Amino acid sequence: MIRYIHANDLDAFPLLKRTMFTDRADQFRNRLGWAVTVDEAGEERDDYDALNPLYVIWERADGRHGGSMRLLPTTGRCMVNEHFLHLTGGVRIESPLIWECTRFCLARETEPGTASALMLAGGEVMQGFGVEHYVGVFDSRMVRIYRRIGASPEVLGSQGDGREKVSVGLWGFSAEAQARVAASAGIAPGQSRAWFEAAFGAAPARVSAAA
Repeated sequence: MIRYIHANDLDAFPLLKRTMFTDRADQFRNRLGWAVTVDEAGEERDDYDALNPLYVIWERADGRHGGSMRLLPTTGRCMVNEHFLHLTGGVRIESPLIWECTRFCLARETEPGTASALMLAGGEVMQGFGVEHYVGVFDSRMVRIYRRIGASPEVLGSQGDGREKVSVGLWGFSAEAQARVAASAGIAPGQSRAWFEAAFGAAPARVSAAA
């Protein structure tokens, strides 16, 4: 199932919290070789986890993390404006209608369709909170994943070639895109909406992610 949890509330889900951060260490340090910070408990965090982001998490049947992504409004601190301005030609992306999506992570043995389920959940956030676009930085390995689940972004800028290519992309939302991603995830739109309403109610206030 999908859970929507702000960082300040993660302690209520200790197993989910621990396995999310250890899976992030496994993916970003061990598998991708990124220069990320991993603590003595084997958990990966950065400065943006301290800003009370909204995590969208696929929780497996045993309560462990299957996949997740992190959302922050671009009106505050975010990675694209602090670390990747070279990909946007120096143009800052700042709007209450645009949130940043980072740390897209999949556990090694997660269920098929987890990536699609996360993207479907991202659409629920867009509808529920009045967000029109997500912005995010991605590497070449993600291009195939986005294409497979029917959620390819508009590329705003890139650097590098081949496997070293890094891009910044912009994702929108449409009913057609929702249908494609729901079909890829194997999740009925009604079930997706029910998970969102379980977290925020039927008509959540349109506030920033760092609530």
